[in-house]
Amino acid sequence: MAGAAPLALPVFLDVEASGFGGGSYPIEVGCVLDDLSTHCFLIRPMQGWTHWDRSAESVHGISRALLEERGRDAREVAHQLNDLLAGRTVYTDAWGQDMSWLGLLYEETGVLQRFRLNSLRELLDEVQAARWHEAKASIQASLQLVRHRASTDARLLQATFARVTGFEPLAA
Repeated sequence: MAGAAPLALPVFLDVEASGFGGGSYPIEVGCVLDDLSTHCFLIRPMQGWTHWDRSAESVHGISRALLEERGRDAREVAHQLNDLLAGRTVYTDAWGQDMSWLGLLYEETGVLQRFRLNSLRELLDEVQAARWHEAKASIQASLQLVRHRASTDARLLQATFARVTGFEPLAA
């Protein structure tokens, strides 16, 4: 797909986590579908998911207390993601981390992941990749996206993809 304008928008996903390294786990998964609908799931930590990094919290703004109060059961989230994304290839800008956290979610819940996660870089040619960061910053400013949350980040990825590939009507 790299180089040519796509026929349909790819689906994008982002994961927020309890920390940046070992012992961290997914706390929020957000995605934006090809119809532009966004979906976001806070995940209540499973038993044994105890690692908490305050510096990660300062980035995404999600407290452990919020997860305990409003988070959904991890197994329920795994099933809901499958319901939304089954059979699709979904893209992320942080494949290494997001795949690890999704793998943990599905492994710990005993649910089989029914979608594929790939790096958005697979969608871009060299010219598009070179324009990515500037386009992303411009869109972030124009949409006034200040929340660093999973669905907001997924929406930003999709809008940036549309801009750098010339996908209409989002490329404007």
